[in-house]
Amino acid sequence: MKITGTMPQSILIIRPSAMGDIIMASPMLATLRRAYPQARICWLVEPGFADLLRHHGDLDELILWPKGEWHRLAREKRYVELARRVVALRRQLRSHRFDLAIDAVGLIKSRFLLWLSGARQTIGFVSKEPGAFLLHRKVVKSKDDPAMSSEYREMMVALGLDPGSFVPKVVVAPEDRAIARQLLSSLGVGSDYFVFAPFTTRPQKHWFDERWALLTGALVDKFSKPVIILGGPGDAARGAEIARQSDHAQVHSLCGRTTLGESAAIIEDAALLIGVDTGLTHMGTAFAIPTLALFGATCPYRTTASPRTRVLYDAPACSPCRRKPTCHGQFDCMRALTVEKIVAAATTLLDEERETP
Repeated sequence: MKITGTMPQSILIIRPSAMGDIIMASPMLATLRRAYPQARICWLVEPGFADLLRHHGDLDELILWPKGEWHRLAREKRYVELARRVVALRRQLRSHRFDLAIDAVGLIKSRFLLWLSGARQTIGFVSKEPGAFLLHRKVVKSKDDPAMSSEYREMMVALGLDPGSFVPKVVVAPEDRAIARQLLSSLGVGSDYFVFAPFTTRPQKHWFDERWALLTGALVDKFSKPVIILGGPGDAARGAEIARQSDHAQVHSLCGRTTLGESAAIIEDAALLIGVDTGLTHMGTAFAIPTLALFGATCPYRTTASPRTRVLYDAPACSPCRRKPTCHGQFDCMRALTVEKIVAAATTLLDEERETP
């Protein structure tokens, strides 16, 4: 679907949440900017993920969707105030007179936000969720494309645009970089360190805490570099326990101690990132640093735009099970990823890094 009529002057991307998906969708900004250099491009996002996009050079405006506040008002049965907030966002969105709105989610919530936008033309993913009648053009996600960001690339192709190299991008704010470096310095960590991202939203995507502890010890012994464990406030106890079990003074958990922007700054300068299927791991690809992604219950991609990313995926026939594991908590797909296998993969990746001119 090429945009009909005049070139769009105002474009809205709706991808409010899910850190990894926002990162994987970020190449749409460069594609849209090349095609419509005069357009005002906006992104509707939840406040907690704004740091991923705030400093992107191809984005003109972030529009915040305070979903958490809406949910709180609904729980408190303050429906009149909730209605006022909804009307206020609708007014804000429609003041932009969007020529094009892109539903990059495909759920009922994003369909509702699409309707609020009042955009002249709309495009979105086909799904089982209601609201497809709001779409002028429907995009079917390919189930066979192994490339990172493939569904968002398909969205751009459906618009008649050339997606180009389609590389994810996260831009770190100078103040976040300064705070991150100060924090690392306070731990005695310089500019040469590894980062672990062990945590995500679903247990079937996790590796095992005791193996993370063994891996930290093995890598510190082998490479003599400190390890930084990153995660959110809810991961603080487990991150601290992994650090304790590793029995190495050079292993530090910063789970819950950094903002999203500060975490991005720490990852940007890492010598190696190892993580599960989570947004922090996808940052490694966006920053083109050496990255090992551990997949099992989900395998969203096998190839990426960065030659420095390796996907480790050694799964049984039941994988990917996504949200419906059948292994009764054994998670054999992740169990197949041994400490020895990951140390070997990290060694190979870092050897290649040293050999690259």
